[in-house]
Amino acid sequence: MTHYFISDLHLDAQHPKMSNGFFGFVKNLQESGSAKAESLYILGDFFETWVGDDYQDSLSEQIKCSLKELSDSDVAVYFMHGNRDFLMGEQFANQCGGTLLDEGTIITVGDDRALLMHGDSLCTRDIEYMKARQLLRNPLWQTDFLSKPMDARVAFAAQARSESQSSQQMKANDIMDVTQADVDSEMTKAGVVRLIHGHTHRPNTHSWEFNGEARERIVLGDWSDSKGWMIRWEAGELPSLESFEF
Repeated sequence: MTHYFISDLHLDAQHPKMSNGFFGFVKNLQESGSAKAESLYILGDFFETWVGDDYQDSLSEQIKCSLKELSDSDVAVYFMHGNRDFLMGEQFANQCGGTLLDEGTIITVGDDRALLMHGDSLCTRDIEYMKARQLLRNPLWQTDFLSKPMDARVAFAAQARSESQSSQQMKANDIMDVTQADVDSEMTKAGVVRLIHGHTHRPNTHSWEFNGEARERIVLGDWSDSKGWMIRWEAGELPSLESFEF
């Protein structure tokens, strides 16, 4: 049985090729045969924006149907909030037949364990972003936002996305990456030697030693209109970071 991990698809209606690539990926998991998929973990930024579970369009409905079919074929589906879709709620997860996970969930595969995160909380050198994150993750702010009319929410999300893109162009690359000290701190608290995350769009496998302990950090990549990234992990094997064309 194989576990699959993806993140940072940033799905929206403006990128139908990427959406179709995702639907094909899900179909392949359903038809995986001897390499039977046991679970799919979606580690944040599944959508480019998410303004509440009451938002509906043709793409979100297709995604719900696709993931519900996957779940009904006995593949467990898990979601984790990213910085784009942190308003995803239990209603959406249930409609997909999936489960929402907390940031910093620990999973066990065979005899191995791993810490799962989206990854944005580790980018602590980006002070401006961390301040915004603290506000947006505040339950009071979220309750107030979700009480607003849908048009107002959609307009806010579009403005926030535009401002974020402009802000990123002014920042040094290194401050938008994870802070190693925070990586080690989170891994030590969790009691694991392996971390899987997305967010940074810098797919790679990092290996190092901390206090004499071998550690590993696997970073998922972001999807495009022609390529996706995943981690494939089977019990008794090492997790494999892979890209694929569609």
